[in-house]
Amino acid sequence: MRIPRQITVAAAVAALLALPACSRRDDEPPRRAQDTIRIDPQASLITVPIHADLGDLTAALEREVPRTLWTIDKPGQTCVPSRGVDIGIAKIRTPEIKCRIVGEVARGPLRFAGKGEEIVLAMPLHAVVRAEDIGGVLKRETATADAMAHAVVRLTLAQDWTPRGTIDIRYDWTNRPHLNFLGQRIDFTEQADAKLAPVIARLERELPRQLGKLEVRRQVEKAWSSAFTTLLLNRDNPPVWMRISPREVQYGGYRLDGKRLVLNLGVKALTETHVGQRPADPSPTPLPAVRPLEADAGRLAFFIPVIADYAQLEPVLTKALHKRSRRPFQVPGVGPVRADFRKVTIYGTTGGRIAVGVEFTATDLAGRVDPTKGTVWMTGVPLNADNSRRVGFENFEVSGTTDMTGGNLILRLANAPGMGRTIAAALAQNFEKDYNELLGKIDRAIEDKREGDLVIRAKVLRTRTGRIKAAGQGLYLPVWADGTASITVDK
Repeated sequence: MRIPRQITVAAAVAALLALPACSRRDDEPPRRAQDTIRIDPQASLITVPIHADLGDLTAALEREVPRTLWTIDKPGQTCVPSRGVDIGIAKIRTPEIKCRIVGEVARGPLRFAGKGEEIVLAMPLHAVVRAEDIGGVLKRETATADAMAHAVVRLTLAQDWTPRGTIDIRYDWTNRPHLNFLGQRIDFTEQADAKLAPVIARLERELPRQLGKLEVRRQVEKAWSSAFTTLLLNRDNPPVWMRISPREVQYGGYRLDGKRLVLNLGVKALTETHVGQRPADPSPTPLPAVRPLEADAGRLAFFIPVIADYAQLEPVLTKALHKRSRRPFQVPGVGPVRADFRKVTIYGTTGGRIAVGVEFTATDLAGRVDPTKGTVWMTGVPLNADNSRRVGFENFEVSGTTDMTGGNLILRLANAPGMGRTIAAALAQNFEKDYNELLGKIDRAIEDKREGDLVIRAKVLRTRTGRIKAAGQGLYLPVWADGTASITVDK
């Protein structure tokens, strides 16, 4: 990617701004710097939603739990106990009425429900209970009853990523099993409860085995190994890559999305920005143990250097100087002077400075001073405020000349204050528009990246710029960006 055009012009042209009246002569150009741009890794915590289909869990329990939950067959039960009756002239006791209790409880289809972190399985129950051979008087009386059992499941993850669950099963009779006989209510709830208890225990035993079939660890391992990758952020001018190196996985609970269980995981990773050729992918490491989520996952932090190759700046400055040379410069003590610019050389020099060499011929239009030709070398430090896209320069000075023939007219022209003011007024400007275009380019580059089974979706929310710097590798403006990001595994 390129520094916006306005910067490149201002960077090179600023060598002509505010030049001091005195100068140091030197027959050698400024020394070239060889330093590269160092980009420190940024820590990120990326959301990794792992999905598990709870429809499979429901189907498995549907297969494991029989439709007929239990049956009752208990002869010789006391259906109606003896009681005292006042008949006015005396008190008598009625005999106990014995009967045989027969019945069964069947379940209906399991229904899945849930909200937040509660997985709820609803199991409708229907009971048919009969009292037979009632005191040798009645052959049979039948009672029906209905209940709704709810299994409330909460999950945890063991250190080895094995899902574990606690289950709380409760049920409520909406119509308790009973019948009325000879004015007495015969209640069969106690007998039904006794038979339902082992059914609940069976569900509790079955749950961990079914949770293991969700293959949570396998999915986490797949996301973990896929996250060791390198993503292309900018294709050319220059190519920029983001290298992702996961360090740990953090677990922050789960939520229910319809019939899907979504684990809230965060991959803590280092994101490194590389300029130039694509770096090798980092080597995957084994899946680490579960760690608690320390912060809100979903944040992606990265660094984008806006780099200008010095060779790309030279024609920009040459064009600007050619345009200005159509009018003469006013040189103190000389008068109007025409400058014929032929070549511009720009590179990074020591001390975070840029070196600008301008080869030209200076001609006194009045003919009082002999024409001078050669290369004038100037150096200066680019500067800007934090989070500002307006670039200026300081400590500019003429550092020397090379190949100079004739008098010193080119030095006097280089030190003429009018040249700096004129070029500054024409070319020094804010590059906010170009900066915004750059951010749009970055945003589009990372919003949906696919690497094999791995899909990273990201959105830039905030950016800030640092201080511009001249290095041997190029002139660059550091841009930090962060936003939201998630990793999904497309199975």
